[in-house]
Amino acid sequence: MSLGHTILGLLESHPSHGYDLKRAYDERFGQARALPYGQVYATLSRLLKNGLVEVDGTEPGEGPERKRYVITEAGITDVARWLTEPEDPSAQLQSTLYTKVVLALLTGRSADTLLDTQRTEHLRRMRELTRRKLDGDLVDQLLCDHALFHLEADLRWLDLTAARLDELARKVTA
Repeated sequence: MSLGHTILGLLESHPSHGYDLKRAYDERFGQARALPYGQVYATLSRLLKNGLVEVDGTEPGEGPERKRYVITEAGITDVARWLTEPEDPSAQLQSTLYTKVVLALLTGRSADTLLDTQRTEHLRRMRELTRRKLDGDLVDQLLCDHALFHLEADLRWLDLTAARLDELARKVTA
């Protein structure tokens, strides 16, 4: 997800201070990890430099003056373009997990054990997400479903890879 475009989208509804943008981001998108303040202000600085936002005013604050940011017409155009572009549906073609399997085979380690360990971790995470989904609101349910579907696909890949380990071992060690 593009943080710059997300901030532009949040600003499109109304001008905001960096602190308010961070809070809005965390409420809507920060379920797994809150956004650091430094990242908010670094992103706002880039957006300002690129003419996508401008300072709409300043107010005294507890510390430094608080700047209120507003999206520009160029920013509105940019976020509108981003929202209409489809995301690349192809996941990483060479995942870290695939790399670990190949390296295990190349170094004489057990790729079966690696796959079993990963399967156990995926199942643990799926149970955790299922509990969260049951206790959560609609946003949590949708986010958990998204993660669960990805984990389910990973489990299918783990099973398929385990079934093809002998063939893969011949190929990578030849």
